Amino acid sequence: MGIAGFVAALGAVAAFLSAAMAGAWLVWRKTGNAGWVDTTWTFAVGTAGAGGAVVALLAGVPAARPVVVIGLATAWAFRLGLHIARRSGGVSDDPRYARLAEGWGTDAPRQMFLLLQKQAIVSIPLALAMVLAAWNRAPFGVDDVVAILILVVAVAGEGLADRQLRAFRATPGNPGRVCDVGLWSWSRHPNYFFEWLGWLAYPLFAIDLAGGHPFGWAALAAPVGMYWLLVHVSGIPPLEAHMIEKYGAAYRAYQERVSAFFPMSQSRGTAS
Repeated sequence: MGIAGFVAALGAVAAFLSAAMAGAWLVWRKTGNAGWVDTTWTFAVGTAGAGGAVVALLAGVPAARPVVVIGLATAWAFRLGLHIARRSGGVSDDPRYARLAEGWGTDAPRQMFLLLQKQAIVSIPLALAMVLAAWNRAPFGVDDVVAILILVVAVAGEGLADRQLRAFRATPGNPGRVCDVGLWSWSRHPNYFFEWLGWLAYPLFAIDLAGGHPFGWAALAAPVGMYWLLVHVSGIPPLEAHMIEKYGAAYRAYQERVSAFFPMSQSRGTAS
């Protein structure tokens, strides 16, 4: 992939994500449930990445890496997208977006549209990393096998965290309590951790140390950007503000003894 191809891929990914998030805004306006925003986002990123891999196949890139990217991007999008869709179907709104919309007042439609377009922009490195991974023409090697293993562990780990949370909430006597069992006893947000972990795989697919795919290094922006979003912007901060409001002292005690992001033994607290 030369500079012209990179620019074309960047433009196509940006345009597709912008259109998808505009569609998510329309769904929010119609349903009043912003939970569908994240469902749309997930399928949009996965579709953009898999679509770029299909184009790589059609352009004659050796099939192994594009086929793997298509499979893994599709598996990621369907698992996470269907999980969010199932969760969103049973609630009136996502508390994070509801809090924002309430603060915006009558300007909420315009502000929400701008927010979702910002989400499209910051998501470009994610989808682009998938595309760059598929366009690497280097022979399939050990680094690709490691990348596959990372993604398998990430998808399985995130799925396990979601199932543990769902089972905890469904157990009589647990509603109103903070989930601190299983993976949730090692990290306050194990689902976020495994989501981030999966994005570490795409630079391994994309980077050719021999220099045959120079733009592959841009795939490093995906795990860096995802960590920043989850830990400092749209993931942990607003969710924990909601959890403190909901659970009070019980959640503050949970913060004191369990790592925020990276899984580790208890009593490491909020700084981890």
